[in-house]
Amino acid sequence: MADGRADFDIMIVAQAGRLTYEAVLFATSLRAMAPGFQGTLYVAEPKAGPLWPTDPGIRDGEARALLTQMGAKFLPFESRHFGASYPNGNKIEALAAMPDGRPFVFFDTDTLVTGPIDQVDFDFSRPSASMNRTDTWPEETLYGPDRQAIWAALYDRFGVDMGPTLDQTFPEGSWQHVMYFNAGWFFGPCPRLFHMAMIEIMLGVRDGDIPELACQSLTPWLDQIALPIAIARLGGGRPGPELDGLDGTITQHWRAMPLFYARASDPALQVLETVTAPNRIKRVLKAHEPFKRMIFQRRGLKVRRLFDQSNLPKREKVLRNRIKKNRLWMR
Repeated sequence: MADGRADFDIMIVAQAGRLTYEAVLFATSLRAMAPGFQGTLYVAEPKAGPLWPTDPGIRDGEARALLTQMGAKFLPFESRHFGASYPNGNKIEALAAMPDGRPFVFFDTDTLVTGPIDQVDFDFSRPSASMNRTDTWPEETLYGPDRQAIWAALYDRFGVDMGPTLDQTFPEGSWQHVMYFNAGWFFGPCPRLFHMAMIEIMLGVRDGDIPELACQSLTPWLDQIALPIAIARLGGGRPGPELDGLDGTITQHWRAMPLFYARASDPALQVLETVTAPNRIKRVLKAHEPFKRMIFQRRGLKVRRLFDQSNLPKREKVLRNRIKKNRLWMR
C-alpha cells in the first residue's frame, strides 16, 4: 500500500499437535482474505531442548509443506526461560528470533483472518494489544490488597508510571479502570525491543519477591500480567477505533471451534467454510479431529443451531455448558 501500512510482518507460534493445524488454518485465511499482504508470515517453532521433555517441533510433513507453499517462513527459536512449564511464554521467546527493527503483529494460532488485514491502520510507534478480555486477573481476596494496589505495586516495581494508563471513564476499583489485555494479538515497532521488555517483566513477576502477589496465581496469566506494563513502557496503550476490525470484521480469535460456530457472524462462518473447502487444505486439516468433526462432518452447524447469534448469552460459561450438555464440545 502507498502509505506503508502493509509493510509489517506477522508471527504465529506452532508446534506438534493442535497448533500445527491451527497454523495452517490461519495461513490459509490470511492468504485468502489479505492477498495484498506484502510482509512475511513467520511460523515460529520451538527447538528441542532441556525445557521440553519431548521434541515440540511440527511433525506433520504435509502440514509443513502446505505452510511453505502458502509463503510461510519457519522460524526456529530457543526456549530459554519457559518451555513446557509455561507454553504461553513461546510467543514472547519467539520474538527474539524475529528480524530486528521490523514492525510486527503477533497472533495466536487460533485466529481466523476474515478481512484485509493489510489495510488495518496500525500505528507501530504506539504498541497495543487485544481488548477481547474479561476480569481474569488478579483475583480479589478477602483481606487485600485490592486490584488497584496489586497493579500499582507491579508498575512501581518496573519503574513505569501507572497514572496515564488508567481509564477514568470507569471508577477506581473496577477491573476496567486499569489497563488489561488479552495476549491473543499484540504489535510493536520491533520484536526484539518488545521481547526484552516482556521477558524482564515476566521473569521479575515470576521470580521476584513481590508481597502483593502472595495470594495470586500467575499461571496461565503471566503474559497478560506483563503485557500492559511492557506496552506502557514502550509508549503504547489501549487500541484506538482504527483497530476495531481486530476481534471484529478483520480477525476472529475463535479459541475453540465449537465457540466459533456458536458466536461467529454469518460472513465469518462463510470465510471459514470457503477457505477450508479446497482439497489440498481439507486433506491436511482433517488430521485434526476437532476440524474434521466440526467443519467437514458439519457438527459445527449443530452447535450453531443451539444459539441465537443475535442474542447470545453474555457469559462464555453458559455457551460452553450448553455445548457440553449436547455432547458437542471439542478443543
